[in-house]
This record gives sequence, structure tokens and C-alpha cells, in this order.
Amino acid sequence: MDNVLIVVDDLEAVKAFFIELGLEVEGQNTVEGTAVGSLIGLGDVRATLAMLRTPDGQGIELDKFHTPSAVRFGPMDAPVNALGLRRIMFAVDDIDAVIARMQAHGAELIGRMQYEKSYRLAYIRGPEGIIVGLAEQLG
Repeated sequence: MDNVLIVVDDLEAVKAFFIELGLEVEGQNTVEGTAVGSLIGLGDVRATLAMLRTPDGQGIELDKFHTPSAVRFGPMDAPVNALGLRRIMFAVDDIDAVIARMQAHGAELIGRMQYEKSYRLAYIRGPEGIIVGLAEQLG
């Protein structure tokens, strides 16, 4: 996998959220024109893209569409069982510290649990309703 795309309205807020989670900005630029539009099946497109990478190289692409405007389907705080891509999960070393840091950055804790003796898990909701899973491997 090269990356996962997340279309956002507030690019800077979502980018700051993922930076706080430990991702690094690889680059940011604006793409536009009919060639871009024909690639993604839209008309004339203008969008700002920010590519972020985890320390092990996994990518998240954040796209802010200027034209045509992004379209929202369903509520911003859709539950985890809503159809479609619902969350991204990251491995972390200290889940309690990450939760505290992300809550200070505005994230909402959805829930947490321990799975047997192997993992501590948590779901948080970030800007624009983005759900992020956290997994701390035990032992």
C-alpha cells in the first residue's frame, strides 16, 4: 500500500492532528486541471494535497478540494459501523500517553479495551469526525 486518501475541509486542522499523532509531512502541493479531473472522474479540478508518512513509511494523503467542492454523505460523527472506510489504526508504544496528548489536541475518546493479554486498544475521533484506532501490543 502506498497511501490512504482522506478528503477534508480543514486541511490545516487535520494535518496538525496527524502530525501530533506522530506522522511527518512528506510534501504539500496544489494540483489542478482537466488531466487531474479525468484521472479521478470529475470535471475541472483544483485541490491541495498533503502527504504524510508514518515512521515506517505508510502514507496518508489529505486532500482539500477547492473545485469542485467536496460533498459530505452522512453525519460528521458517523458511528464505526457505518458503511465505508471507518478508521485508520496505528501501533503505539504508550496508549495512555497518546490518548492524553491527542485529547489535549481536541480528540474525543470513543472507547478503550484490553484484548486478552496481547493488546490495549482505543478509538478516538479527531477533526472532521475522523476515527483513529490505537493499538499497544503487550508483552
